[in-house]
Formats: sequence, structure tokens, C-alpha cells
Amino acid sequence: MSKMKVLIVDDSAYSRQTIKKMLETDSHIEVAGIASDGIDAMAKTVRLNPDLITLDLEMPEMDGFTFLRWLMTNRPTPVIIVSSYSDPKTVFKALEFGAADFIAKPPRISSPEYQIMVRDLLNKVKGMKSLRLDRLSKNLELVEQKGPKAKLSSDVNYNIEAVGIGSSTGGPSALKIILTKLPADFPSGVAISQHMPKGFTASFAERLNKSSRIRIKEARDGDELEKGKALICPGGSHMFFKKSGAKVVAVLRERKPADKYAPSVDIMMSSLAAVFGSMVMGVVLTGMGNDGATGMLDIKKAGGYTIVESEETAVVFGMPSEVIKAGAAGRVLPVSEIPDEMIRLIKQVGQPDNDS
Repeated sequence: MSKMKVLIVDDSAYSRQTIKKMLETDSHIEVAGIASDGIDAMAKTVRLNPDLITLDLEMPEMDGFTFLRWLMTNRPTPVIIVSSYSDPKTVFKALEFGAADFIAKPPRISSPEYQIMVRDLLNKVKGMKSLRLDRLSKNLELVEQKGPKAKLSSDVNYNIEAVGIGSSTGGPSALKIILTKLPADFPSGVAISQHMPKGFTASFAERLNKSSRIRIKEARDGDELEKGKALICPGGSHMFFKKSGAKVVAVLRERKPADKYAPSVDIMMSSLAAVFGSMVMGVVLTGMGNDGATGMLDIKKAGGYTIVESEETAVVFGMPSEVIKAGAAGRVLPVSEIPDEMIRLIKQVGQPDNDS
């Protein structure tokens, strides 16, 4: 197995050395070089031809955005953004420019979050081996397209009460493609678990809410799952659902150090299956690893509906592939067709039985 060559680009000496130390704990990763600004990074990208770049956005001489634009035009390379908690909005702007994923700035080695970040960073870096930049570019183009909006019929009694969506690397653009196509009167509550660090999901929800017709917000403990509204699990936490009287509400739980994925798609999906039974739909989008396979199987066993993103559009096909291998994928579709299929399934389920 050839080593993954990484170029670290950051103006902070502490961040550069800490990320280097984190990466060097894995024998399959080689730190090919270090750059302190965008100009230095351009020269070293050309000379070293890295497989992956970790990129700070705020740097002197040439900032991360300018370098990222140059990179995607001249030497397309997978990029993981390294961002501070203070300005999460810049992260999502960078993702729209073609960055594949992001992590928070590394904490102090003495911090309890340090080992969690080491594991997350290593998983992201190794997962980039299977990342398809061409699909990421196409999905970013789809986000910008203004197509016809899906419509629902007002005289149908809908029976899908909840939709769970799980995603990881490449998920922000895939989620935007889907959520912006849903009508304001979407008859189900939507729950979303996107693998993301703590401190970034509120800004992500705000961005999605501005371009969508359904209401989208970061979930809080006790939030009701309602039709026409999407709840996004806060980064670094898990979200599951339970009945509270006549309502179904979100319950949040902090990530434990041993948890491989946070938020956990499996935890969310399995709880939806337990609460709603056959009246739930599960959707797994692009992402590395196997999170979601168990939860989608629970939805299928409960008689619900399952959709996964196809290899044709998935930036990383890991999560959808694992759902398919588990025998839990009812339909496999390119991301652009998933919202229409969600509407079609809901209409189909809601139609009265002609034989009755």
C-alpha cells in the first residue's frame, strides 16, 4: 500500500507541527512538506505533487481562498480545511470552492479532545484515497442550477412521517441539492446527521435554511420533529428520537471518546425505525466508512423505505456501498434524482388502495 503524501499549509507554527505529529502516527501517511502561506504552498504543490493538502484559510501573503482557487484550476487535489471555531462560515465557502472536508484547529495535546481529533484526521486523510474530485465538482455545479421545484398533491393522505438523512465527506453539497428541491409543504419531518466537528453545524443549518423552502435548524434537546422542518444534529453529538406524549422529540447525547463517528447516522436511523416503524424513510449519501448501514437495515426491517446515493455521483462511495452490501438499499440513485424519488415514494405510499 503506497503512502498518502500530505502537504500541510498553515501560518501557525503550532498547528503545522501538531498536524504533522498527528499524521506521522500512521505509517501509511507521509508528510511530504510544510508551507506557511499560499505562495509557498503553490511552489511546493508543483514540486511535491501531494495526494492531499491540509489548508488553513487565514494566512499572510496569499490566503487560503486564493490558493484554493488556483489549486482547483491548475492542480486539482483533495483539500481538508483546517479552521478555527471563530468563523465557521468561511469553511462552507471553502467547500463551495472545491475543498473536500474540514477539521477544527488542533487543540492542545493535553486536551481531552486531542485523541478524538487524531483519529478523525487520520480517518479523513486515509478516506481521501477513494475521493472523486470530478464528482465533487459536478455536484457543486448542480447546487447552482435552478431547476423546477417538486410539488405535492393536497388531496393525498401521506403516510411517511419521518425522513432520516446521513452523510459525511461530500455531504454538504449533496444535502443542499436535496433540501433545496423539497417543497415548503413537505409532509414529513427530516432528521439529518452529517459528520461534522462541534461548533460548525449551526452555521451550516443557517446557510441551508436561506436557500431552502422547508425550515432548517440545528437541533436542540426536546425539539419536535415536525413536517416541513429539518433538524440537523449538532457536530460532535449524537441525535436520537423518542415519543413525548403526542410528539416525537430529539434527544442529544455527547460523543464519547470511543465513538468512531459523530454524529452517528446509525443511532439516528435506528431510533427513527423504532419510533415510526414502516412510516419512515432513510437516505444515505456520500461518505467514508460504514456509518448508516445498521440503521438503514433497521428501517428496512421495520418496513420503511431506503434510498442510497449511487457511485455515479457519490464523492466517496463508502457509506452508500456498505448499505448496499448489508442488503438495506431499496433504491440506488444519483443525488440529483433522490429528491424527486422521495416525493414519488411519499405520493405512492399516500395513494389509497385501488382494491379496497
